Amino acid sequence: MLRRRTFCASSLAVAVAGCSKTRVEGMVLNRGNSGEPSSLDPHHIQGTWESSIVGDMLVGLTTDDAAARPIPGAATHWEVSPDGKTWTFHMRKHVWSDGMPVTAHDFVFAWRRLMDPKNAALYAYNLWVVKNAEAISGGRLPPSALGIAAPDPATLVVTLEHPAPYLLELLTHETAYPVPRHVVEKAGDQWTRPEHIVSNGPYVLREWVPNDHIALVKNPRFYDAHRVRIDTVYFYPTMDSEAALKRFRAGQLDTQNPLPATEIDWIRANMPKALDLHPYLGVAYVMANYRRAPFADARVRRAINLAYGRELITDRILRLGERPAYGIVPPGTANYPGGAALPFRSMPPGARLAKARALMSQAGYGPARRLKTTYSTDTSPDSRRIATATQAMMRDIHIDLEIVQSELQILFARLRAHDFDLAGASWIADFDDASNFLDLLRSGSGNNYGGYANPAYDALLDKAQNLTDLAARGQLLVQAEQMALNDDAWIPMRFMVTRNLVEPYVKGWTPNAQNRNRTRWLRIEGRPRR
Repeated sequence: MLRRRTFCASSLAVAVAGCSKTRVEGMVLNRGNSGEPSSLDPHHIQGTWESSIVGDMLVGLTTDDAAARPIPGAATHWEVSPDGKTWTFHMRKHVWSDGMPVTAHDFVFAWRRLMDPKNAALYAYNLWVVKNAEAISGGRLPPSALGIAAPDPATLVVTLEHPAPYLLELLTHETAYPVPRHVVEKAGDQWTRPEHIVSNGPYVLREWVPNDHIALVKNPRFYDAHRVRIDTVYFYPTMDSEAALKRFRAGQLDTQNPLPATEIDWIRANMPKALDLHPYLGVAYVMANYRRAPFADARVRRAINLAYGRELITDRILRLGERPAYGIVPPGTANYPGGAALPFRSMPPGARLAKARALMSQAGYGPARRLKTTYSTDTSPDSRRIATATQAMMRDIHIDLEIVQSELQILFARLRAHDFDLAGASWIADFDDASNFLDLLRSGSGNNYGGYANPAYDALLDKAQNLTDLAARGQLLVQAEQMALNDDAWIPMRFMVTRNLVEPYVKGWTPNAQNRNRTRWLRIEGRPRR
């Protein structure tokens, strides 16, 4: 189906000047995508709203199928050594969008760049499974010591620190993507600007108008281009989900994430065929900053955990069918038996509140000396409602919260800098394994915003990593989760569901626990004229 689009680019736009002429863009998909990207460099993105875009442009050794399962990508096949530590990948013969060959050397260059501490990549720890990666990130070894080698342009050998049964799925994550050495060495950190960027995936960047849209166009040199149906895809930053719903109803958006929980009853009654609510490998939680008093005090953290009304959030405020979270790892995570829980889970609400007040009293707080602190969150309408409810809950245990809302980019910068008291956050699995959640609480992890540090916890994770017996490994991870819960390392809130609106004429959309629906697999059939 053909659609025409006219827009006027802002003065901040790159690769577009003034008002563009009307253009025929082929089959177009308009995606509401929650937030404004901070980067399109796979080594510097930090959220799902960015990985949705970059995942349309770059393909790792493996990539996502329509249901977000790993399939061959830049590699066509591979072999694994008997001990599970050496993987040999055979490269697909394909090219970057400028015609230069994609080789194993691009992966060597990319992964060394990721680990180089000078690059300050937030998610470098995601590939610490590779030999010497953690030592390189810590500045103890040079990037050349990384366990990755290209004996020839068509062969890539990866050596791991320990067996990783989840490796093929991990390789679909943006940290494992290649970057074009020939472009990065020339343009440096500016390589992702439209005038420089090249990609090896289904789409290439055409333009980026900050705070308005990002436009990708089909890459004719993509190895599977003949199967790609969408010619142009627009990603719009739609953090205001209530405004986005109006745009969706007006036909300006074909898909939208997230949807506003405030309108869930209306959506269920009036747009049931557009609603995509499915179990998600995601958890929402509240963090306490260990580096600031009084949150290093375990009594204060336990009091907050006791007083937090998870069921109020899931059943009365959001009403999306999410489950209250008394743990860290979502139900249904692969090779994980579960069973860890906050020790007060079976305690009645009244007893929890009494215990919380007693702990606050022991810590020196009460009606005459209230704890005044802040709660940081993003600017979405639902986050504001959750923050207001949290404020009321904490008031019952002599804590006065000042709510501090920030745009996503600013919020994440503050979290990384440990510049907060209490903060709301969420984590969506990069790959289907409990370690991806539990590693968030490792000492020194790039996403351990609260600064939790427990050597015994780290040791359990290390021991689990070196096991090839999946059942035994799972039991060790359960022990680690229970240890973190006993320490009140987090205040778990809820296990999430996907929150998509998808027009019925968008075909190929496959609900999945990763909530990844790459544009490569989508098409438009029967879009009504408006």
